[in-house]
Amino acid sequence: MTPDAYCQQKAAASGSSFYASFRFLPPEKRNALTALYAFCREVDDVVDETRDSTLAAIKLEWWRQEVERIGAGKPQHPVGQALAAAAAHFHLPPAQLQEIIDGMAMDLAQTRYLDFAELSLYCYRVASVVGLLAAEIFGYSDARTLEYAKDLGMAFQLTNILRDVGEDLRRGRLYLPQEDLERFQVSPEDLLQGRTPENFVALMRYEAKRAQDYYRRAFARLPAADRKAQRPGLVMAAIYRTLLAEIEAADFQVLHQRIQLPPARKLWLAWKTWLFPGWLAKNRA
Repeated sequence: MTPDAYCQQKAAASGSSFYASFRFLPPEKRNALTALYAFCREVDDVVDETRDSTLAAIKLEWWRQEVERIGAGKPQHPVGQALAAAAAHFHLPPAQLQEIIDGMAMDLAQTRYLDFAELSLYCYRVASVVGLLAAEIFGYSDARTLEYAKDLGMAFQLTNILRDVGEDLRRGRLYLPQEDLERFQVSPEDLLQGRTPENFVALMRYEAKRAQDYYRRAFARLPAADRKAQRPGLVMAAIYRTLLAEIEAADFQVLHQRIQLPPARKLWLAWKTWLFPGWLAKNRA
């Protein structure tokens, strides 16, 4: 199996909206995005699937060394080999790949976040940095597109956090900031026990508005000249923003279920956005 085929298999198996968003790209960019996504999956799986935190830290350190080998053109892992080709062609900074690992490592060091400033750093590392790397692969002519990519990454990660509250709790993690829990008088203990406190929906509406604000700001920052090049990110934005709307419509019943969009709806949103990338900016949802 070639490195590119390995990455494609890794990405396809996840069923992620990220993978669905770049199926329309030409082969060189599609392979680069697939390698980037496979890298993210590999380091994320280290944290999620390794119960021993010491062993997980050792594995992340191996990936840090692999990033150095990618920069030197001597990677060992199939994902590293595919990513090395992409990094060389699209000038992807190794320091940003290391930042992604820094974000994953935060999950080994803490399971709660005091305030949104703390959470923002985590979201930036695991999502906004990915957005910045993806923007390099897509291509852009205006530096403001990088600000769009950062904000869009924040919006995606906040949407993930709202979708996965119950699942994360079962893994011993709670990403909702402590200051917000206190503001809405929501007890982490109730959530850990699977109980839905009276003010939980109000808290989640507050967090959803924060995510929506990042979507709106991202769309406003994307220059029209780069809209076509950045269509894969906009495809993912269409899917994730629709998912956020579904979570809101379900009154945030996320403690005991995972709200998802069916594949056919994702495909429809992808097709619509690819053909008409400007519709998202006009939609004030």
